[in-house]
Amino acid sequence: MNDTARPGRAVPRRGRHPHDDAPDTAREQALLTTLPEGPARQVLTSRIVRAWLPMARRLARRYQGRGEDAEDLEQVAALGLTKAVLRFRPERNTAFESYAVPMIVGEIKRHFRDCTWDVHVPRKVQELRRTVREAVKDLDTGDHGGVPGVAALSARTGLSPQEVRLGLSALECYSVLSLDSDPTGPQGGHTLLATLGTADPGYQQVVRREAVRPGLDRLAERQRYILYLRFWCDMTQRSIADRMEISQMHVSRLLRDTCEQLRREAEGVGAAGGQRPSPGAAPAARGTGRRR
Repeated sequence: MNDTARPGRAVPRRGRHPHDDAPDTAREQALLTTLPEGPARQVLTSRIVRAWLPMARRLARRYQGRGEDAEDLEQVAALGLTKAVLRFRPERNTAFESYAVPMIVGEIKRHFRDCTWDVHVPRKVQELRRTVREAVKDLDTGDHGGVPGVAALSARTGLSPQEVRLGLSALECYSVLSLDSDPTGPQGGHTLLATLGTADPGYQQVVRREAVRPGLDRLAERQRYILYLRFWCDMTQRSIADRMEISQMHVSRLLRDTCEQLRREAEGVGAAGGQRPSPGAAPAARGTGRRR
């Protein structure tokens, strides 16, 4: 690269703008627009970005103390600065800082809007939250009266009551409490995790029993008796076969058909016209499967 592609030492242009840390890189930026894509353009871009980094970091420091790490904010500001360097057109006779500062600040605000919320909410709701929050601060009289009413906030902001309620609901969405935190205070108590309920499997069991109950009432007596021995008395199929003097294969078939019938009725398949085993079919087969 020739000497014209090497930006000189940053020279502050005092008195022309409020950014005292703004270097004079007009010559380098004019050269950048003439270079094609390649190593030389990348090197020159990096040097211009490094020359303007102090201003970008200063802008990032304005947004410290909002829950975001300072190094992360500086990286976001550097990203906005890089975009400004690549998109700037010197032929428009506009000072680079006038173009770069809004882009850097916009990149930082976009980072807060898109990446720092604990609960994601739409951009419109974020804007409503910001408007409502500012109105709450303006209407706060300091007498600990709590948040102003919806009517007062609506009159102050010009928003509809529904929009005000939506903004109020988003006030606590930016950051949330950890499940390990103790909301009762420093004296000790229960964490938020300890207050959360869990799914009770008993409810689902009740639903299953009630779904099967009508089908059980329609079963033949022997079918109900086999189910009782198998699932209530926990008897094996061989033991049931010996007690009822039928083959074990017959017991297995009766259990399979009966359970399938109950399942279909519980799911509503049988009521839709499906073929259901006849309750009287099982007793009629009593003598066909007798053990020899």
